[in-house]
Amino acid sequence: MFIILTPNQVHFCYGKNQWQYSFDEIVELGISRKKKAYFLVNAMFILVTAIAYYCMIFSDIIDVYYIIPTLLCYTFLIILRFNDRTEFEYFVLVRDIYQKEISIKIKAEDRNLIGRQIDQYLNLQFDRMIKKTA
Repeated sequence: MFIILTPNQVHFCYGKNQWQYSFDEIVELGISRKKKAYFLVNAMFILVTAIAYYCMIFSDIIDVYYIIPTLLCYTFLIILRFNDRTEFEYFVLVRDIYQKEISIKIKAEDRNLIGRQIDQYLNLQFDRMIKKTA
């Protein structure tokens, strides 16, 4: 369980991270997603292409000696880029009244379960606010 609700506190637990708040301390709770960046793979792709063009234009190397390593490097880079199916990284964001923000990276397969638990918390918080005003 990511969120454990007690009558007056909310306990968070994910992996090695554990913390707790009272209901009135949490200002914002939600899941944010961030698109993965492939800067290293893209830079390596550009580098391999530049080296291949340099060998093709400015050197007297036989084509076989630079085309085969170039194709092998492209194959390796494509495998690195498309091996991981997840396109986004997910984070749980908790902001409190003290302007403190906690952001925990979660696994993509845990996103739905944690999302349901956050919805339960928000419903309970809404019910508590209605009882206070009624």
